[in-house]
Formats: sequence, structure tokens, C-alpha cells
Amino acid sequence: MRQSKVQTRQVHTRLSTQLNARQGTPLDTRLGRAAVQIFAANERMNQVLIEHLDPAAWRAKPPGKARTIVAIFTHMHNVRTKWVRLTAPHLKAPRQLDRAHCTPKQARSGLAESAARCGEMLAEALGGGGGRVERFLRDGWGRPWPVGVEMLCYMISHEAHHRGQVCMLAHQMGFPLPIDVTSGLWNWEKLWKKCGWPGGPGE
Repeated sequence: MRQSKVQTRQVHTRLSTQLNARQGTPLDTRLGRAAVQIFAANERMNQVLIEHLDPAAWRAKPPGKARTIVAIFTHMHNVRTKWVRLTAPHLKAPRQLDRAHCTPKQARSGLAESAARCGEMLAEALGGGGGRVERFLRDGWGRPWPVGVEMLCYMISHEAHHRGQVCMLAHQMGFPLPIDVTSGLWNWEKLWKKCGWPGGPGE
């Protein structure tokens, strides 16, 4: 567990460094910077869940036709790579993850990388500085949206939906997450600090 916590700090230090590297650019506009911070806090929640998830739950078969937990997290990462590839092709999209072979460690690393790319995409889209991101493409079949706060809301809603599935499936399969972990997802002040920002939301 101690090694896992060290890994978590390293992952988020890297993410925070990548996102903060754009200070002094259009990211300094309030909306652009808030979007990057919100998505980084969102990613911190994913990292916390994987860190505290019972290893036996990772590939356990859930009831009915539900996805496994590994399939959910790899799906979240792979959808992000699609967002970046379609919306910001000038950014390097991370490699996709294979749910058949992905380990928790690989998932955490991949998610941290795709979160950083999404942060860069959001900074360009919402920073107000005339970046190259002008439309948000959710999928190849979807109608492109003009960039705006709706883009961020869609991305966060997708991930929150799947985090809820993970928590529910872990409980149903006999691997409930500790209450301090699930309740900690709502402590945004702490999430902000873990991401490298001493102030809380809005500061």
C-alpha cells in the first residue's frame, strides 16, 4: 500500500506539472484554467478508486451482462484518446489500452497520460487565446459541437457515470470500497491539493 501511495503521488505530480506548464498562456483565463483543474481532479478520483480497489475485483465477472471493472477503466481511457484524436489531432493521442491484458498499474499510467492530453485540449479550447481546438467531436458519428463549457460537462459526465458503475459493481461482487474512499470523492479541496494546487476550487 505504501508503494502504491508513492506511485499515486508520482502520477499526479507528473500530471500537475504537464498541466501547469502552460501558465502564462491563454490557460490563465479563468475558464480555461478552471477546466484543466476540474479535469485533473476528475482524474484524481479515478486514480484513488484503482489504488484502493481489491485486486480480486479487477477482473471479477459481474452479475448479468455488465462490463468488468478492467473493461470500464480501459474504456474510459480509450474514449479519451478518441476525443483527442478527433478534436485535437495536433496533440499526440496516447496509445489505447487492451482490457484483455491491462493491469491496474497500466491503467493508472494510461489514464494519467490521457488526462494530461485532455487537459491540454481543454486549455486550447477554453483558454480564449485562439488555440487550434475549435470544435469538440465526441465520436465519428456525432455532430461536432462548438467548443464551450458543454464540452467539459460532457467529458466529466461520462467519467462520473462509469465511476458510479465501478463503485456499484465492487459492492455487488463483495469488494466494497472503504467509506473514506467513496466519501473522499466529494472532498474537492483535498483533491485540488493532491493535484498540486494549494487553493481550493475557484481560487
